[in-house]
Amino acid sequence: MTDAPRRTALDATHRALGATMTDFAGWDMPLRYSSEREEHVAVRTRAGLFDLSHMGEITVTGPQAADLLDYALVGNIGGVKTGRARYTMICEAGGGILDDLIVYRLAEQEYMVVANASNAQVVLDALSARAGGFDAAIRDDRDGYALLAVQGPESPGILKKLTDADLDGLKYYAGLPGTVAGVQALIARTGYTGEDGFELFVRPSDAVALWEALTEAGRDSGLVPCGLSCRDTLRLEAGMPLYGHELTTATTPFDAGLGRVVKFEKTSNGGDFVGREALAAAAERAETTPPRKLVGLIAQGRRVPRAGYPVVTADGTVIGEVTSGAPSPTLGKPVAIAYVDAAHATPGTEGVCVDIRGSHEPYEVTALPFYKRQK
Repeated sequence: MTDAPRRTALDATHRALGATMTDFAGWDMPLRYSSEREEHVAVRTRAGLFDLSHMGEITVTGPQAADLLDYALVGNIGGVKTGRARYTMICEAGGGILDDLIVYRLAEQEYMVVANASNAQVVLDALSARAGGFDAAIRDDRDGYALLAVQGPESPGILKKLTDADLDGLKYYAGLPGTVAGVQALIARTGYTGEDGFELFVRPSDAVALWEALTEAGRDSGLVPCGLSCRDTLRLEAGMPLYGHELTTATTPFDAGLGRVVKFEKTSNGGDFVGREALAAAAERAETTPPRKLVGLIAQGRRVPRAGYPVVTADGTVIGEVTSGAPSPTLGKPVAIAYVDAAHATPGTEGVCVDIRGSHEPYEVTALPFYKRQK
């Protein structure tokens, strides 16, 4: 027998709204409420409300919390100022990516690491294994938080109705404690949609009240509840990687075009961190002889590519593989992210196709992202 999926504090709310539910990383999560396209367009043009309580929160505290994270992760976490956040990764000693993360510095000696749901235990175990010799404590806080996100151009106006926190002064990748609809929250200006928006970390017992308050505050602005399905097409258009697709233990940050997150220049621990030697070699390969590069593909026809489909030349030679693919509501045609041989990775390269069940469908190679919001 297998364990039943876990349910978030908003499970009954989702079911009352008629959500289609799905098992995602061991959690019963809303896939959609109406249609993926309607929810996607709402986030691009108005606002959407998401339950992201499946994400994994891990708290690291103590006098050497920064030193531990600088050693365990690839980024310069000690350089993050209190109230700010950083996108980073945790890698194996061989350079393969265990997960991509957001790390918030909540206080001088307190950090919150937010891992993907499918990798939360892996990240917790890796941090614990790497903590030896550091005066720091690691705490599994996955049961301590519910996480709601409001994303879209109308999200600042909606949230301002419910809080007196300084949202105008809250920068991208920053967070501050505040009260939203009477609920204590960490208000973060982060997201995974390509739009402006906020993520609200609250106690699970406050999740329903906050969801209802946000729903009411956003009613006149066209806010709609959104599931994981449209979150995937939103992040795909924005060129944001998804673990298990663009990022795996078989790829390094440099393979994924994200070498910028690796900070060789950090000085804590004598500059040492897990994976440093392997990642230095990967950085050199990326500069000289990259085997494959991550690119965008835009369909010239209507057939939709899916993860795992081969990328080929007109004569059928395999030159890569699709990692993510879906119809793009914003572009009005199918798009994909793929690893392709460097010789075929230049935007505008002709003769590139995706093998969709034996049919070689033509695609245009393009730089990522497919969509970038106007600020």
